[in-house]
Amino acid sequence: MKYIQRSLENILQAYLKPNKVIVLLGARRVGKTELIKQVLTKLNEPILVLNGDDEETHALLKERTVRNYERLLGTTRLLVIDEAQVIPEIGIKLKLMIDSIDGLRIIASGSSMFELNNQLGEPLVGRKTTFLLYPLAQLEFGNQENYAITKSKLEERLVFGSYPELEQLETWDQKVRYLKEQVNSYLLKDILAFEGIKKREKILSLLRMLAFRVGSEISIEGIGNELQINKNTVDRYLDLLSKVFIIQNVRGFSRNLDNEITKKGKWYFLDNGIRNALINNFNPMALRDDHGKLWENYLIAERLKLQEYTEKHTSNYFWRTHTKQEIDWIEEANGQISAFEFKWNSRKTFRTPSLWGKNYPESPLTVVHPDNYLDFIT
Repeated sequence: MKYIQRSLENILQAYLKPNKVIVLLGARRVGKTELIKQVLTKLNEPILVLNGDDEETHALLKERTVRNYERLLGTTRLLVIDEAQVIPEIGIKLKLMIDSIDGLRIIASGSSMFELNNQLGEPLVGRKTTFLLYPLAQLEFGNQENYAITKSKLEERLVFGSYPELEQLETWDQKVRYLKEQVNSYLLKDILAFEGIKKREKILSLLRMLAFRVGSEISIEGIGNELQINKNTVDRYLDLLSKVFIIQNVRGFSRNLDNEITKKGKWYFLDNGIRNALINNFNPMALRDDHGKLWENYLIAERLKLQEYTEKHTSNYFWRTHTKQEIDWIEEANGQISAFEFKWNSRKTFRTPSLWGKNYPESPLTVVHPDNYLDFIT
């Protein structure tokens, strides 16, 4: 399989320090294991690699004593644990190792935040740095393809997304089959393994509902009524789906002006291919009527990747008023507010909403379309 260098590769190497833990999070199949392998190939030293899905790993780590872990590691001072979220008390175990074995460095990867972050959070305060790996970013594709290739690939990426394994598949049918398998076999694996979660069809119905409503404000109570589940259950499912890196919530922006809407949020998918697999629509762009939804979802997912990989600390919102003036994407960083509107048709004119211009005159607004989108996502 051809490896496309990931933006996090050099960053992980820089953070790999004695008596520190790197936590690498990301959905299943986004390339966490391959990324770690690439980092390790640059190191000329013994490495112990364990897999949390392997029962033998659980047995090796079960005895929570310094003596056991010293015996396990020997002279090795680099430990890698893949799918660490399924190992009981992993946070306390890693803390004991890091605090007791001088010079030890640890990389722990996981595909869900609700187990791994909970277990690592308090025990490893001050000892860990967390990174999120997404499906391939245009930032990464751009290192190996020229502008003409990038432009020619745009519509395909709007339809199929950018999971790494798709790069090895040549035909339309192979890509469709891969994404359907992703949804059927891997997408909900961590959620369904979570205690008390058994309603697979309800969760899939919720995801399909979100997929059809990308870019629209979502009423939690309204979704609950449609699915015949209570509001708290919908909230719980949405939280879990965001913690396994399928969807991302965006809230409304407001400076407490009476006309601004903030109660409802929007939900976006972190990969267009997953969104399209859920609604079983892989038609090319010429045969679709959801261009705006695909374009908006794609740009937001790519922008989130750019923010993560360039370590840009930004708060993200949308903006809408009761009089239906709206802007797709608002960013706030270091006291500066920037606004972006997404248009698939670059010839379609857009005027800055009057209330935005009046209330935020110092905040620039940029229209992002297929002629200039690379400036926004790279």
